[in-house]
Amino acid sequence: MSDSRVALRRETASAILIDTAGRLLLQLRDDVPDILYPGMVGLFGGHREGNETFLECVVREVHEEISYFVLPEQFEYLAERHGVDPDVEGGILHGQVFIARDIPSDKLVITEGSLLIISPEELSRIESSLAPSAQLALKALRSGLI
Repeated sequence: MSDSRVALRRETASAILIDTAGRLLLQLRDDVPDILYPGMVGLFGGHREGNETFLECVVREVHEEISYFVLPEQFEYLAERHGVDPDVEGGILHGQVFIARDIPSDKLVITEGSLLIISPEELSRIESSLAPSAQLALKALRSGLI
């Protein structure tokens, strides 16, 4: 007897944004119960739509969330998550994380959550409040993969 249940698949793209002064631009997520990781620090990004690529997704999502258009060629691939989705029973998660530099923080208007600007040296101070995608991305950033 085969299991006819179809696993839920979540596909996401997000980005570490670095401003013109070398600081990290992170998202302090809203503290509401109906979103993943409420009140935690995450990356700007979201779910893929239709047939868009991960790069197209991160460009769209970042633009929607910071009200500033970052050109696709400014995004560099950083890391990937693929496997069991810890937030959806029986689910599969596939996510890609990018990095974009030289973002003018004074030109941003945040539409989801709020902006947290932090120097790389201050990361240890907020480590316990990082959402999983932010933990993955910052670990990759620290290990010098880029």
